[in-house]
Amino acid sequence: MDNIIDTIIRRIRAKKRGWVFAPKDFMDIGTRAAVDQVLCRLTKRGMIRRLDRGVYDFPVQHKLLGIISPGADDLAKVITAKTGDISYPSGAMAANMLGFSTQVPAKPVYLTNGHSRTKNISGRKIVIKHARVPILSGVPDAVNFTLQALYYLGKDSIDSQILNRCSKILSDGDMAALNVATSKVPGWVADVIHKIQNIKYGKISGTA
Repeated sequence: MDNIIDTIIRRIRAKKRGWVFAPKDFMDIGTRAAVDQVLCRLTKRGMIRRLDRGVYDFPVQHKLLGIISPGADDLAKVITAKTGDISYPSGAMAANMLGFSTQVPAKPVYLTNGHSRTKNISGRKIVIKHARVPILSGVPDAVNFTLQALYYLGKDSIDSQILNRCSKILSDGDMAALNVATSKVPGWVADVIHKIQNIKYGKISGTA
């Protein structure tokens, strides 16, 4: 048991403070029962904090503010990872992050390839919704951000400015992944992807 404790402590300390994690992040070290026992001990020691069932963090300690709550992005990732799913910012958030929109969502919402749910953790309300456009695994983040942002904006809002921006910020690898995704997304999104490809590789000028 001492060896398992030491190994888990080393892994936690190797991460920066603010890391949010679940027992499954240590399943290569010991059994679930052993890992749960160690995390319980470390929680009692005050090294880590239990935020919810099966959700912990290595808290940030601020000199004036005390313990800082973890970010919503990190919480959403762990919540969905517990069920073997992944999460990404909502289409509205992705559109803002990519510079397609200047609107900043008042409340963060996350998308997942799993089921919808809402969790209240560490003073934050984490809203997770099932994505209408599939979230792809094994692709660069920019690909999923782009797909969700385009779907959020809608067919009639994709103008030449957005097409040109996509052609500039997406790498060749991103474009290759998007090309594969055309068979998995609505037809109009696939058409937009083809327009971006044509602009990026000089077949046509940037037009909506």
